[in-house]
Amino acid sequence: MADNKVKLFADFPPVTTEEWKEKVVADLKGADFEKKLVWRTTEGFNVQPMYRREDIEGLTVTDSLPGQFPYTRGTKADNDWYIRQDIDVTSAEEANKKALDILNKGVNSLGFHISKKILSPETIEILLKDICAECIELNFSTCVSTSKELVKLLVEYFQKSKCDLSKLNISVEFNPIKKILVKGKKLDNTIWNDYAEVIALAKPIKNMRVIAVNPVVLCDAGAYLFEELGYAMAWGNDVLAHLTELGLDASEVASRMKFNFGVSGNYFMEIAKFRAARMLWAKIVEAYNTSADAQKINIHASTSTWNMTVYDAYVNLLRSQTESMSATIAGVDSLTVTPFDNSYKKSDEFSERLARNQQLLLKEESHFDKVVDPAAGSYYVETLTVSIAEQAWKLFLSVEEKGGFVAIANEGEVQKAINATAKARREAMARRKEILLGTNQFPNFNEFAKDKIEKDENCGCGCSCEPEIEKLDFSRKASDFEAVRLQTEKSGKRPKVFMLTIGNLAMRLARAQFSSNFFACAGYEIIDNLGFKTPEEGVAAAQKVGADIIVLCSSDDEYAELAPITFEAIGGKQLFVVAGAPECMEDLKAKGIEYFINVRSNVLETLKMFNSKLIG
Repeated sequence: MADNKVKLFADFPPVTTEEWKEKVVADLKGADFEKKLVWRTTEGFNVQPMYRREDIEGLTVTDSLPGQFPYTRGTKADNDWYIRQDIDVTSAEEANKKALDILNKGVNSLGFHISKKILSPETIEILLKDICAECIELNFSTCVSTSKELVKLLVEYFQKSKCDLSKLNISVEFNPIKKILVKGKKLDNTIWNDYAEVIALAKPIKNMRVIAVNPVVLCDAGAYLFEELGYAMAWGNDVLAHLTELGLDASEVASRMKFNFGVSGNYFMEIAKFRAARMLWAKIVEAYNTSADAQKINIHASTSTWNMTVYDAYVNLLRSQTESMSATIAGVDSLTVTPFDNSYKKSDEFSERLARNQQLLLKEESHFDKVVDPAAGSYYVETLTVSIAEQAWKLFLSVEEKGGFVAIANEGEVQKAINATAKARREAMARRKEILLGTNQFPNFNEFAKDKIEKDENCGCGCSCEPEIEKLDFSRKASDFEAVRLQTEKSGKRPKVFMLTIGNLAMRLARAQFSSNFFACAGYEIIDNLGFKTPEEGVAAAQKVGADIIVLCSSDDEYAELAPITFEAIGGKQLFVVAGAPECMEDLKAKGIEYFINVRSNVLETLKMFNSKLIG
């Protein structure tokens, strides 16, 4: 059988990349190959339309195996991961009850966020009652001001318990640096003594990670992947460098660190990002002459809040599912799936159940945990891994040259860079260069959301939140569009948009669909039609139903004649819009026709303008 296969493949002569490209160029019929097919990513490098074996020749990252330095293919020899669910703890009894319940429903990692108001030895005892700490992963967080106390209480609790301390897998999120980014609060060099103290407190429990590096906040604020990765490496290295200067052992420091990344919607790029993170961190830690175990990064991933929407919220399930696939294929150590309703309310039992089941589907039905690094050897993914690593490394080096992560964050440089990125991405959303289904494209015409929004945006920590420097803006990608649509809802005036379809059948249908989606993004009522014989007939029908906007949908060739007639028939009673960008646009403008919508329009700004005219 093997011989037959060899003979079969021998019948197919090899084809060079040049020959493939010649064929593609011929099919392009004169179009420029680079402009038509080569994608310039926002990460700063080009993506080719095809990759071949020669593209990964010479890449050293393809030589290692899972569990081998530099750990590109994984830090372990399997692809199992912890399914994590987080619980807000305001009542230890209720949180314990919930934890025991979800542990029987597939969760094997718990994340407790404990209110500082109830932090005490009694709270810890009640919270962990009947939970087999040796069998699962436990993660804790509280206000940064009481994080050291939390570490102390946990160590004391487990030392008194009957647990085998060597079998515990625990993390506590000690992360004062996060305050610079999230609160805009500057920090001084005394924080490094706090880090050292926390590590000392955790010493009795070997597998207790107490230093949190949280690039997830960058992801949720809209960072590009190379920014999240590059800043994460700089953040981690800053902690490592300062603590070793204080005399701490580098291996000890690195083994106490846990990286909390976000995972967003760029499927293959995200796979490459996590693979690159393992490689880069291993090489950074290696430079400190550390042990092999210390060079293995521990990665927790959370599906992004940046991509989540209030409208058409069930689409969030699709987004977080592909994000979960990226993270688990890439081999993260643990994963939290953000419930689909997170953007507008406190998640309930239903949405949390769906979030758990999204991971269980990947394990129990799709068997993602059975294959280690399934992306390995993919010409595309291997090339992406190296490309993202190179861009992140450039950013890392630039941060180091400026004094390190904390130094530039204290000046607001990190926050300004990420906020500028988010602004650029929202601008791309406004022009539909980036699509968010249900928000700036194909919205649910008849959905209303104002009554379901319950979420309190206050931090709830009780601390002063007045910023000293620029802080991260956590407005979501959809926030601007949702603000316009909510403005329409709350006004109580739902403008009616009438599609006056006439002339060329194909063009009028296409432009009516485009225009319907365009105005539905603002929550307007859409009245579509099959077609009219004359502009006057269409205008009469529009005015009969009380339209606020009349959109002429026809072909470019017909607009020169139809648009002026329609404009005159309307007589200023409704706003008149031409769908398209015909060559006669300037002539039509000279006749008083003001509004045109097309694929080059800034959808967001156009809708804001119509809202200002129609609902104030």
